Amino acid sequence: MRAMTRHALGIAMLAMLSLAHAADRKPNVVILATGGTIAGAAATGTQSGYTSGAVTIDAMLAAVPGIDKLATVKGEQISNVGSQDMSFDILMKVARRINALAADPKVDGFVITHGTDTMEESAFFLNLTVKTNKPVVMVGSMRPSTAVSADGPLNLYNAVGVAVDPDAKGRGVLVVMNDRIHAAHSLTKTSTTAVETFLSPVRGVVGIASYGKNDFYQSPSWKHTTASEFDISKVKSLPRVDIVYGGVDAAADLIDASVERGAKGIVIAGVGNGNMNKAMVDAAARAVKKGVFVVRSSRVATGFVGRNVELDDDKLGFIASDELNPQKSRVLLSLALLKPRKAADIQALFGAY
Repeated sequence: MRAMTRHALGIAMLAMLSLAHAADRKPNVVILATGGTIAGAAATGTQSGYTSGAVTIDAMLAAVPGIDKLATVKGEQISNVGSQDMSFDILMKVARRINALAADPKVDGFVITHGTDTMEESAFFLNLTVKTNKPVVMVGSMRPSTAVSADGPLNLYNAVGVAVDPDAKGRGVLVVMNDRIHAAHSLTKTSTTAVETFLSPVRGVVGIASYGKNDFYQSPSWKHTTASEFDISKVKSLPRVDIVYGGVDAAADLIDASVERGAKGIVIAGVGNGNMNKAMVDAAARAVKKGVFVVRSSRVATGFVGRNVELDDDKLGFIASDELNPQKSRVLLSLALLKPRKAADIQALFGAY
């Protein structure tokens, strides 16, 4: 009996030690670096011109004092490009790497460093293709690492702070910039140079990040990550989808050219509520009859494009983009066309994602 008691006490002590060890363990965060201004460098600290993707992830981490107190951080260099040269091939590598690492119970969260020019598209793509509820946080900067008052180090510090926060789980891919936490669905770049370039003008920010501490306001309601149906694990390339910009007296031959060059989908960055002139409407209708899917989005910064509002989408066979701007509409349409679908099915996706 005494032996059994001693055995039970021993097990209890081991359990307590194990729990204490788990409580003391710092979270593990993997940073996947892709380049961008946050990895940029210039000859002086006060010039506007710089070279993107010139600094490695190890050098970036070395410039952030105290980041090692937030988490045990491991960096991996996936690419080192300006985000104007970001590609679906690179993004699929990032998504697959996250999906592989997410299976490791010792990995608590992810940070992706990325340029700001196409960050909103990349965040949305990852939001639809990563398969984990663990925090996935994208971060960048508007000033290169060599600039006076470079914003990258604090942005990176805050991004790691969000990646280790249990409250960040299940919110989809987040973007941390300028002390704001944005959802991938809603954010957009609004200034070419200002550090507060990213806004979520329709839905508002998800929360605030302040020196590694976070205050969350809301959680995105659209499908994402583990609830997303999109699987790129075996995808080699995405179908071509073009964006055609509308305006006063806009020519329609760009739509015809896209069809001739093999586009499977076309997104119209239309005026107002996704509208376009008669020549473009006629060309888009011809494209639909040839099996090309046409999505009506808008060049306007806020609002949504409603179905059958400006044009008879039912008659013309068009798809309305709902809240998604042209660049995000292109991402969703590209993923949607990985398998055969009807226009009505794709319209439903624009409401769900």
